[in-house]
Amino acid sequence: MNPSAIREILKLTELPGIISLAGGLPSALTFPVEAVREATARVLRDTPREALQYAASEGFGPLREWVAGEMARQGVAVSAAQVLITTGSQQGLDLVGKVLIDAGSRVAVESPTYLGALQAFVPYEPEFVSVACDDGGPLPDALATSAGARFLYALPNFQNPSGRSIDARRRADLARAAASAGVPIVEDNPYGDLWYDAPPPAPIASHWREGTIYLGSFSKVLAPGLRLGYAIAPDGVFAKLVQAKQAADLHTPGFNQRIVHEIVRSGFLDAHVPTIRSRYRVQRDAMQAALAAHLPTEGALACRWQMPGGGMFFWVELPEGVDSEALLVKAVARGVAFVPGAPFFAGAARANTLRLSFVTVDADAIERGIVALAAALRDLREEAAPPRAAKKASRRAEVAR
Repeated sequence: MNPSAIREILKLTELPGIISLAGGLPSALTFPVEAVREATARVLRDTPREALQYAASEGFGPLREWVAGEMARQGVAVSAAQVLITTGSQQGLDLVGKVLIDAGSRVAVESPTYLGALQAFVPYEPEFVSVACDDGGPLPDALATSAGARFLYALPNFQNPSGRSIDARRRADLARAAASAGVPIVEDNPYGDLWYDAPPPAPIASHWREGTIYLGSFSKVLAPGLRLGYAIAPDGVFAKLVQAKQAADLHTPGFNQRIVHEIVRSGFLDAHVPTIRSRYRVQRDAMQAALAAHLPTEGALACRWQMPGGGMFFWVELPEGVDSEALLVKAVARGVAFVPGAPFFAGAARANTLRLSFVTVDADAIERGIVALAAALRDLREEAAPPRAAKKASRRAEVAR
């Protein structure tokens, strides 16, 4: 087990004057404080003793029913009996690892993939297998090399860290390829509601329900401090996930579950989530404009990125030979922080990559941060370049030879 690279970098953002494009935190300005306050008062008024008592390991029944209904809206038919309420979707990852991974088991992951998932799985000592990917996500044909893996871990919507999404056709192809290879899928969807251009296609689970464990979260649409997520699994696996949860924490806080159900049952999210999208879309567009204006796309310092259709992140590929960890030192000196890309790879890391988050800073700070990042990139390149006199001497020696 190793410390989270992101959590370590977040310590840098506490320094005075640092613009943080590092953390994957939702904006606190989106938290529905008044709705939470009112829901808390109703819970304490109507069911105070039930809310403060131990609760069922599977979760609060009405909230499980609500989740099942939401999945039906997305084209995935599940019953509430297949919904396990977890202490954040991060716990869902840990429970999956605890139930499905033995020491030496193969686990297939995207390249790059979510660092938090790698951290959740590593204590169970798997052998990670990186599945070949392009800008559209994992390549279905590449799953043939993952036969025998306990599962494929995938984030189909606005992936952390790359921001890419899997289109409808590839989701169906991945489901077929995984079924053919006998590799179940763990589909993690914390960002699906945060779309800015068009809603994402139906989940992979809609194509292979019996072979997919689906993870969801309330952290990005309500508040991460509530620590509420859910796992949806086929019956046999579901029972084992419940047993693993009982050993971990008995149950997710029932008080929090009742508060969240009180908020969502009236359709609150239908009005609230679009306000989050509107805010984040402005910031996403500001980062795209700043990157296009200040990062070179041609020449020795050429960088590459795609504008994400949703989520919280841009993924930037730096010129070959540029180490983003070394760049981070220069960037912090100029007042901006980001997350180097290497920790997001389970196999051979690409050191010339980095992740930028745009949701916790306003457009002006994004502009200033990207200007500082571009300057840091020039600093690093100039430091690596040999002095002019040395260049001339090298050329004279070459001519002499």
